[in-house]
Amino acid sequence: MKIIELCEAERPREKMLSKGAEALGTSELLAIIIRNGTRTESALELAQRLLSSAKGSLTALSGMSPAALSRFKGIGSCKAAQIAAALELGRRFMHEKPEGTRRQLCSARSVYDEIIPFLKGLDHEETWIILVNSQNVTIDIKRINTGGQDSTIIDIRQILAETLEQKASGVFLVHNHPSGSPVPSSADMIETEKLQNGLTAIGIRLVDHVIITDNSFYSFADECESCI
Repeated sequence: MKIIELCEAERPREKMLSKGAEALGTSELLAIIIRNGTRTESALELAQRLLSSAKGSLTALSGMSPAALSRFKGIGSCKAAQIAAALELGRRFMHEKPEGTRRQLCSARSVYDEIIPFLKGLDHEETWIILVNSQNVTIDIKRINTGGQDSTIIDIRQILAETLEQKASGVFLVHNHPSGSPVPSSADMIETEKLQNGLTAIGIRLVDHVIITDNSFYSFADECESCI
């Protein structure tokens, strides 16, 4: 059934305008972003099918690249870009802080809460750093590298350069494991030691290396005292 054939009160766009976005289901909100359906499916039906393919999870949907979305039947490059843009706006909204607010990071949990909006749902590894002052108050958060499904490069020279440029006193290294297990690999252990040696040489602290998944994290400072 085409959306135009629905009664006006049940059409997603009209429903949102009259009742507010909170009155709509996830598939209805997604249909508004998609805008147009195909010859055989309405935008709402297409949205329902797309969401079903992600098992109803916005986290899983947000982990799909525009290229992956555009391969879905009925979703071309334009619709894929619209969906990816909407999800990225939501991700940035979740991380936006009031002007002038800077958070003190006092534990691995606080680091996880700070960075998870950037990394949740990704199907590949990324390396990020959080630069802090002497009281572990955030100065800046930067992505350093994007890798594959089971590895990423820790660019030590870039991290050292960013740390010196921002005049940071300490660094939290963070990367994700899409596999769902936060347990460090042997390569993670080696790279952590290399970064710590490089930072120590210029008088900067490696406060912690936190490996995160969508629902858990591993702290080198907490679990591997000899490493940090």
